[in-house]
Amino acid sequence: MIETRLFHYFLAIAREQNITKAAESLFVTQSTLSKQMMDLEQQLGKQLFIRGKRKITLTEEGIFLRNRAQEIMSLVENTESALKTDSEHLCGDVSIGCGETIVMDYIADLFSDFHGQYPEVKFHTHSGDADTVLERLDKGLIDMGLLLGPIRQERYDYFNLHKKDVFGLLLPGDCELAEQESINIDQLKSLPLIMAEQTFSGHQDLDWFGTDESVLNVVATYNLIHNATYLVEKRIGYALCLNHLVNTARRSLVFRPITPELSVDLYIVTKKYQAFSPAAKAFLDLIKDSCQ
Repeated sequence: MIETRLFHYFLAIAREQNITKAAESLFVTQSTLSKQMMDLEQQLGKQLFIRGKRKITLTEEGIFLRNRAQEIMSLVENTESALKTDSEHLCGDVSIGCGETIVMDYIADLFSDFHGQYPEVKFHTHSGDADTVLERLDKGLIDMGLLLGPIRQERYDYFNLHKKDVFGLLLPGDCELAEQESINIDQLKSLPLIMAEQTFSGHQDLDWFGTDESVLNVVATYNLIHNATYLVEKRIGYALCLNHLVNTARRSLVFRPITPELSVDLYIVTKKYQAFSPAAKAFLDLIKDSCQ
């Protein structure tokens, strides 16, 4: 079994890309650090580093270990923080994974109040699509996820925030469609669309559009909306996205909602039978109380 100390040493070398600098940051001798890493490579039976004259780079196996080591050290730190916390002196960390949604502004307001009461609690956000958030949740790397109207899976608990996000099209500001106040849902079938990847991965339901994927003209996909905005500006297609995610004030873009309204509820998602740290449990309770 690999000691967490070795993960700490390994990550320092991966970060510094230099054995001397890594040793200085760890307050150990270069020879000690070199021997520890050679022992680690021997223990794993894999070469982790390519040792150049001036720079150390990771092998494919080294990159894999770096990613896993970062996850393991994060879990260790969160566990230690949770166990050191008591109810009278709340500290520690709260981690939330979130997709792109304006409701994050509401969550931030709640944490601002929470942080005012418990200033030693740190808040960590991890942005990504639904699959990324659920993967981090499964691995214990986040306490909860903020997701759009997910299709329910049995291994998770869902808490409805009773807030919604509204879908529409992001358009070039000078195109003909921009003259409309809204886009009729039937128009979607005849337009070149740029759509979120999660629409096709089971987290959203194409039945919302009164059709299926085969009759839609999907010219591109995205997982986060920012890069898709450039595709819209180049007139590759129109991005189906949520309102308030793109600041169109200084760009040649406009947002037009879908009619009839196309919207989804927002949920806080946690693993079933999850053991929360005191800080995470207190914050989750605050979220639930605010929605009563």
